[in-house]
Amino acid sequence: MNVEELFISESCTVLDTMKKLDETGQRILFIAPEGKLKAVVTDGDIRKCILRGGALSAPLTQAANYHPHSLPVAERGRARAELQRLGIDALPILDKHGVITDIVFAGGVDVDNRKKVDIPVVMMAGGLGTRLYPYTKILPKPLIPVGEQPIAELIFSRFRDFGCRHMTMIVNYKRGMIKSYFADLEKDYTVDFIDEDVFMGTGGGLCLLKGRMDSPFFFTNCDTLLDLDYGDLYQYHKAHGNLVTMVCAFKHYVVPYGVVELGEDGSIAAMREKPELNFLTNTGVYVVEPRVVEEMKMGEVIGFPDVIDRYRAAGEKVGIYPINESSWMDMGQMEELEKMRRKLEQQS
Repeated sequence: MNVEELFISESCTVLDTMKKLDETGQRILFIAPEGKLKAVVTDGDIRKCILRGGALSAPLTQAANYHPHSLPVAERGRARAELQRLGIDALPILDKHGVITDIVFAGGVDVDNRKKVDIPVVMMAGGLGTRLYPYTKILPKPLIPVGEQPIAELIFSRFRDFGCRHMTMIVNYKRGMIKSYFADLEKDYTVDFIDEDVFMGTGGGLCLLKGRMDSPFFFTNCDTLLDLDYGDLYQYHKAHGNLVTMVCAFKHYVVPYGVVELGEDGSIAAMREKPELNFLTNTGVYVVEPRVVEEMKMGEVIGFPDVIDRYRAAGEKVGIYPINESSWMDMGQMEELEKMRRKLEQQS
């Protein structure tokens, strides 16, 4: 990738920046008129801007950092130490005129600046997976392979990379196969199983954990892979004092048709040609306080979004942690499964 591919114009909007981050697959872009470093913007900067109430149509200047770190060409050898000291992912290298000549990424120098967090992970893994039929007629959804590994193992591996070592699966459909697979798997984390004898929805099964959870925990579906810093997610959850924090992905969708709004008496109220929609969607990954488990009703059939709505109605603090669309991979449907496989092949 050329350095210039990571440049973005100062006149762009927040939405333009999100699209560019998705296109490049990187977490940082540079405002560099005529190549001279002026500012940087990261996915974290975009997240903070939106959480402050910034609109997607807002100018990039509202999110950018105009005091970026950098190193002169002569001190490039210090890049690894600086990346670790500053806890950042990339460091631009400048010539004597302030022009970016190179960018050193943490991944390129074996630097791991991810925030570590060792809290439990709970996975809802008892569903029938009907949208992935006929695969799920043979295998339970957590064991559907994505490349060379089942989806559940891939999910656990990502949590493990951030320090999580204690996983729990709430299982029902074809539970014996799931237990056998993880019992035979060589791994550096533990997996416990909770049997859900009656289907209770994506939230109801939490009642089976009563008396077992004494700390906040990650709560995840068994068909979602996220590219995010789980340590940062946890710190955000604690800093905001949330009872539940929901990870949400921005979606940008262009309606492939002209849209007509119906007026009175069959008249046309408005017409829009291929309108663009921007919205947040629930990824099915959360940070949850243990109090939620203790307050679940035994045997209640309920989805976790409904549990969240119940707390919101009671005035409890529920927050969101927004991520880019490209950071979310979902295999809940056949076409999405194939997309996930292709994306993981590109990352390997």
